[in-house]
Amino acid sequence: MVVQLALSGGRPLPLDRLSEEAQIALARELATLNLVDQATLDDVAAEFAAELAGVALSAPSSLDAALKLLEGHISPAAAAALRDEHDRATGADPWPRVLALDPEDLRPIMDSESVEVCAVVLSKLPVAKAAQLLGLLPGERARRITYAISRTQAVSPAAVHRIGAALAETYGRAPAPAFADKAGRRLGAILNSSPAATREELLAYLRDEDPAFAEEVRRAIFTFRDLPQRVAVQDIAKVIRLVDPADLATALGAAIASGGALEAAAEFILAGISQRMATALREEMAERGTVPAEAAETAQGRVIAAIRAAADAGEIELRTAPETPP
Repeated sequence: MVVQLALSGGRPLPLDRLSEEAQIALARELATLNLVDQATLDDVAAEFAAELAGVALSAPSSLDAALKLLEGHISPAAAAALRDEHDRATGADPWPRVLALDPEDLRPIMDSESVEVCAVVLSKLPVAKAAQLLGLLPGERARRITYAISRTQAVSPAAVHRIGAALAETYGRAPAPAFADKAGRRLGAILNSSPAATREELLAYLRDEDPAFAEEVRRAIFTFRDLPQRVAVQDIAKVIRLVDPADLATALGAAIASGGALEAAAEFILAGISQRMATALREEMAERGTVPAEAAETAQGRVIAAIRAAADAGEIELRTAPETPP
């Protein structure tokens, strides 16, 4: 009665979240529902409202909902193990896990399994993905697999399910990564804290060995000279208050003396703070005179560390580093 009342009043209900058995049972009950008098409807509505008022907590209604709730709190390996356990216990269709893989991740199946199994995989895939996967294979292997499709007509649904279960067990669970960040970001963080000479030398080596990885690393690096590209001018005042005034004066004075991109970064900071503060800093820089290279690099590193801390705390948002022109 409650479902009928809600639907007739134009209120959509997420009935698809119920189990298939519950949806079928509900539809059958609705089909047998005859005319209901007002008193009965009022009694049912009051009882339903009382039941709702007594609910203090609702728990996830499925494993998928539970895993979504626990995302970020349990490891990817534990989540994958739970899905495997659930699929085996309920006999759930294993193929969605296999078919969700990218063509590059499906390639090991096509290289290692029998041509008959590969033909089943190719037949289950959407046409566009199947064509893309086929294009990744050597000509002879692709020809043998496509011919094997002619022998899949007699394969039983049970056999297809067993094949999918075996493939999902072997290939459908992505290994839990050992590191949370990508390799380029990790190396970029290390080089970010390295002396400039070391950083440039290693970047030059990476460009020769692997230009794509070198670009990924370069974009993860955030140094003093990158300030105008990575920080919005309106955010400068928010982060400068986190920097020791002595470090700030040292970093700015050395950057202005160096010229080029470092000077531009210093002027960018001075333009983002109050005129009074900028004047005071310029006077302090003039009094300090020449700054030793090591002291300058240390001070500039502390400025960047303060900005990164503000970004990690959500106080500001760093812009993405621009790509290096080809």
